Amino acid sequence: MIEHDDHATRLAIEALHLPATYEIVVAPAGWPRTKPRALNIALPLVRGELLVIFDAEDAPAPAQLREAAERFLRAPRKLACLQARLAIDNIEDSWLTRLFAIEYAVLFDVLNPGLAGLGLPLPLGGSSNHFRTEILREMCGWDAWNVTEDADLGLRLARFGYDTGILPSSTLEEAPARIDAWLRQRRRWSKGWMQTFITLTRDPRRLVAELGAANTLALVLTMTTLVIAPPLWPFFTALMVHDLWTGLPSPASALELIEVVLWLSAALFGTGSILWLALLGMKRRKLLGLWPFLPLLPLYYLLTSAAAWLALYDLILRPYHWHKTEHGLAKTSWQAVPALAAKAPAVRAALP
Repeated sequence: MIEHDDHATRLAIEALHLPATYEIVVAPAGWPRTKPRALNIALPLVRGELLVIFDAEDAPAPAQLREAAERFLRAPRKLACLQARLAIDNIEDSWLTRLFAIEYAVLFDVLNPGLAGLGLPLPLGGSSNHFRTEILREMCGWDAWNVTEDADLGLRLARFGYDTGILPSSTLEEAPARIDAWLRQRRRWSKGWMQTFITLTRDPRRLVAELGAANTLALVLTMTTLVIAPPLWPFFTALMVHDLWTGLPSPASALELIEVVLWLSAALFGTGSILWLALLGMKRRKLLGLWPFLPLLPLYYLLTSAAAWLALYDLILRPYHWHKTEHGLAKTSWQAVPALAAKAPAVRAALP
């Protein structure tokens, strides 16, 4: 699918002389000019029982399509989607891509498998989503106005009573290596999560009726970490630094003691959980050699907070603007990664 006025892309595709299995479809002029709108235009033309979304820069594992097809064949129809695990290919391009790789390891190797294993709703990643085509049509496709149509669709599948599973197969992606490119991508993601959260909670009673109390609570907690928490991180960080700088408080009453204990518990357990999840994801993705970059995680989260504030600005003034991410700039590749695992035996021994 290409836009009607994207002549450069059309000429580039035609120059490849693709075989007849490929079809170029020109989208009619219209609004919004987004990826989900193009997908909705293509959906009626799909002839296969299964459909998968790959980004242009993706490098999926060679057997991924077969593994997904076999999984769907064995599973009941209720399993509507399989999310493959995404991993960063150009890890050694910069400190930013290294932290991005750690973040992806936590999300796709720890959190998403945990949510799927518990049967809880999970927002999809934007790539390597394998679907049953008939269920996609039943869902009326993607939300063309949401700039993170993947997250919206994953949660909408749960509202309709369908399950999303995790496919062990991995897909390599290119991460932005510069802060400006990273911010553009992340502010689009943050804006889309905000759009999704607003859409989901506009009728709370219906949400609870469709999902049940437990699934609704899990969904709200997940979206809170994506939408509400990031803008508040600088304020809580500043408060924690201030308290540490001025010395630990000396409570003078039982109420103050409870307040201090709760505050210190939130700070310590919160920091510990972030670090533990990062190490667990790094272990599963064989990235323990990146442990020297863990002290930079607070800076990474502050950048995420900056992107969230920019996303809020975009949500108010240009809610459907799509910040595009430039790819094809990678300087390194996954081939250099296996050696990283050998650099941290002490860290590896500390994990179960």
